[in-house]
Amino acid sequence: MDGTSPLRPALTIADLVADGLALAGDAPVLERVAQDFRLRLTPQMRAASARSAGVARQFVPSPAELIQRPEDMFDPIGDDSHAPVPGLTHRYPDRVILHVTKTCEVYCRFCFRRETVGDTGHLPQDQLDAALDYIARTPAIHEVILTGGDPLVLSARRIADLVARLVAIAHVGVLRLHTRVPVVAPDRITDALIGALKQHPSVWIVVHTNHADELTVDARAALIRLADAGIPLLSQSVLLRGVNDSADALEALFRALIRLRVKPYYLHHCDLARGAGHFRTTIAAGQAIMAELRGRLSGTALPTYVLDIPGGFGKVPIGPDYLMPDANGWTLTDPNGNQHQYRDPES
Repeated sequence: MDGTSPLRPALTIADLVADGLALAGDAPVLERVAQDFRLRLTPQMRAASARSAGVARQFVPSPAELIQRPEDMFDPIGDDSHAPVPGLTHRYPDRVILHVTKTCEVYCRFCFRRETVGDTGHLPQDQLDAALDYIARTPAIHEVILTGGDPLVLSARRIADLVARLVAIAHVGVLRLHTRVPVVAPDRITDALIGALKQHPSVWIVVHTNHADELTVDARAALIRLADAGIPLLSQSVLLRGVNDSADALEALFRALIRLRVKPYYLHHCDLARGAGHFRTTIAAGQAIMAELRGRLSGTALPTYVLDIPGGFGKVPIGPDYLMPDANGWTLTDPNGNQHQYRDPES
C-alpha cells in the first residue's frame, strides 16, 4: 500500500517575509513559533493570503502563539482519553474517528491538534489494521470518520484500499471525510480520487473553510466536481477573532457555500488549543452573531453553533436561546428581537 501523495515543499519564515505576509523584524520570534507549531501553506492559499487578511491570519504564524493561557490544553477535545487503539477515537457509541494521517496540506494556526499534526505522517500499517479490526468487531459503529491530519493528502490508491476495507465491514453504513483539501489544494480532487471515494455507497465529505476568500476559482471548481459526482457536501467552520467574527463575514461564506451545494453544518467555537487564545471570541459574541444570521439566512445556509466541551466530554449546541419558560408557558424571541407568548397543550 503506498502512502502519502507528494506534498509541496515546506514554506519558511523567509518566504513569508519575501511575500510581504510577515515583517522582517518579526522573523526571529516567528522562527520560534514555527519550531513549536509547524508551518505549511499551499500555493493557492499563499496567493489568497496575499489578497486577504481573513485568509492570511489563519495560516501565517503570529508572535501571539507564544502566549500560553491557563485554560490552554494539549488535547482540548480529548482524543487520547477515548482511544481504544492507536489512531482511533471512539467518543460516541455509533461512530469513530480514524486518524489515518497526521499530515495536512496547510497547518492552521488555531488547530486543536496542532501539536501532533505533521509529527508522525500516516498511520502505520499495523496500527491501521488494529483500528479496522476494532471497527469490524464493534457492531454498534455505524459511521467511520476519516480525519487526521487530512485524509485527502493520501494517494488515491491508498484511499481506494482503505475505502474497500471499510465497505467490507457490513455494519459501517456511512463513511465521512473531514478535509480542507478541496479548498486549499483543489488539484488533488481528481477523477481517480473521486472514484476511490465512491466505492462506498454512502460517502460524505465535510469541508473545512472559514472565509469566503478561501473559495478561489479552483476551489469552487473542485467542490462542483465533487457535487456533480453525487458526493454530499457539508462544511464546518471555526469562529475566529479577526477572521470571520462578524455576521457579514459569515453570511458571505455561508451564501457562497450553499451556492456550491455545500450545506453549512457546524460553526465551532474555537477550542482551547495551546497558543490559540488570540483567536477565541466569547461565547456571547458568537451567540449574538448567530442570532443576527438567523434573521438574514434561510435554514439551509445556517450551521449549528457548537462547543466541544474541553476534556473530551462531547459536542453541544450553544446557539442563542429563543425561548424561556414563564408562568403561562413560554416566551419566544423572534429574529427581530420581539417577544411572543406560547402555551403548551394541557398534559
